[in-house]
Amino acid sequence: MKQDKLFRVKEVAEYLAIGKSTAWYLSKKGLLHPIKLSERVTVWKQSDLDAFIASRIDEVEK
Repeated sequence: MKQDKLFRVKEVAEYLAIGKSTAWYLSKKGLLHPIKLSERVTVWKQSDLDAFIASRIDEVEK
């Protein structure tokens, strides 16, 4: 079974070409799905980020 790469907030921001605060905002709004590993460590799965990108592309192409 292939595992997803996990991204910290800085990597999420770079991957999506957004700011870190925007990544947190999108997570708070439920558009990105963070995984809380500990009190101070939050990550996002690459497959979830790719799905978010695909949903934005689909929305624009409608």
